[in-house]
Amino acid sequence: MGFADLLEEVGGFGRYQWLHVTLISLPGLLMASQNLLNNFVSGIPAHHCSLPTNHSFHNLSHYQVEEKQFIKAFIPMDSSGTRLDRCKRYVEPQWQLLLPNNTANVSELQTEGCLDGWTFDDSEFLATTVSEWELVCSLRPLKQMIQTIYMGGVLAGAIIFGGLSDRFGRRSVLIWSYLQLGILGCSSALSPSYSAYCVFRFLSGMAVSGIILNGVSLKVEWIPTKERTLVGTLSSFFFTFGQMILAGLAYWLRDWRKLQLVVCAPMFLFFSYSWWYVESARWLVLNRQSEEALKSLHRVARINGKPEVVDKLTLEVLHSHMNKEIESSRSTYTAYDLLKTRAMRRISICLVVVWFSTSFAYYGLAMDLQKFGATCLFVSAVIIFANIFVPTDMQTMRTVLACLGKGFTSASFTTVYLYTGELYPTVIRQTGMGFVSTMARIGSMAAPAVLILDEVFPALPSMVYGGSAVLASCFACFLPETLNIPLPDTIEDVEERWSVTSPAPRKEEGVSLKEGVDICVGGVASTEDVTLKELKEAEGTGLNAL
Repeated sequence: MGFADLLEEVGGFGRYQWLHVTLISLPGLLMASQNLLNNFVSGIPAHHCSLPTNHSFHNLSHYQVEEKQFIKAFIPMDSSGTRLDRCKRYVEPQWQLLLPNNTANVSELQTEGCLDGWTFDDSEFLATTVSEWELVCSLRPLKQMIQTIYMGGVLAGAIIFGGLSDRFGRRSVLIWSYLQLGILGCSSALSPSYSAYCVFRFLSGMAVSGIILNGVSLKVEWIPTKERTLVGTLSSFFFTFGQMILAGLAYWLRDWRKLQLVVCAPMFLFFSYSWWYVESARWLVLNRQSEEALKSLHRVARINGKPEVVDKLTLEVLHSHMNKEIESSRSTYTAYDLLKTRAMRRISICLVVVWFSTSFAYYGLAMDLQKFGATCLFVSAVIIFANIFVPTDMQTMRTVLACLGKGFTSASFTTVYLYTGELYPTVIRQTGMGFVSTMARIGSMAAPAVLILDEVFPALPSMVYGGSAVLASCFACFLPETLNIPLPDTIEDVEERWSVTSPAPRKEEGVSLKEGVDICVGGVASTEDVTLKELKEAEGTGLNAL
């Protein structure tokens, strides 16, 4: 008896669950936009130094050929010789360069920086943060700093909102996160300066963590065991479509302020209907709010077309189903509880490595581009390593392999979100999600820095990204399977289910073990293990205590 049985009584995966999952998943269309937004709002247009103020070719602007020739007298070509240099100009106009048979040695001509600013091409982007605040040349690192600051906000949000939702509930923190992202995201579009924009993006990143973490938990805790994988997979499609939508919006708008506003304003819509959400009954019961949990279950039963359950489901029935969990639960938990006991410690350590490595490889590929679980991580690693041996001039092949690698890494990301929610117990689920998500944010912040290694050895970044994926797949092998297993509600559930502290059970005289029971291998309990009580009831005999 447990909450899973109560969930089946109120309709299982019924009308409410479909609405619940759909409404919580819709914001996912714009969560991908937030994570990858910097690729577009901070796009780098073609640019060159502005000409000295005492020289102008505006009166020749309708003569395109003459204009290009005129610019060459002021701006040198870059090292490749195919385009104008972006950061230098001649100290004095070099009119001789306009002659068809000039023999000037351009390497000896004196140059200087862009003292009068830059001229940006608006054919691809009408305006970006780069063109507005001139984040080029010596200021170019500030462009990437925006993404790093945003990811820092996501990290802070994982720490703060993860703990708050275990204390105050998933629903309330999720509602607040929608409002925070709506207000601060739209404020970003009105930023008067680079510093103000970075502050708004940091706070927006915090809200994104709150939405993702609490959305996942609120969905998982209302979904029956058998439908969790389907729901997790379908939810990931919203993120995928969100990336496609972002590309379309960026191509259509081409102005960073408009794009920023369009991807953040819908948060007010999500905020307006989020009050319909029902708080997790699991969380309510384990936090001594049984009456509220009963109201939530009654509401779900009515929406699912089970009005007869309302009269049958009372506080006594609720407590009888979850008596064990209620007795063993405490009012508060801390991150220390994630490492205090044996099974929780093993799960947390493995998840830390998996989350860090998955995020590290995923965002490493995202920045470079512009069956599941451990298998996905391994296949993505193989594909990343394969890209090392493809010549740089075979851009199509390199792009295809990079996209495949990113695809498998995305699949493992989808799996790890759902998997983590199934491994951690209800009483500390959000704290655990926040803890491992923090490591993912550290990985995403570290990923862009690895790209610098290509100056040492071109294949080095791919080797690092691929190696991290291999490492994650190895650690994932030590995690227990959760397929078709009810969610754990307390730490004691986790320890009883997945902690092995004594030898495997032996067959006693007159005792036949239930057929199909798997013996623990390598210290990790199989998902087909059954409890001692179940074996006794099934066989009518006694077994030695595990």
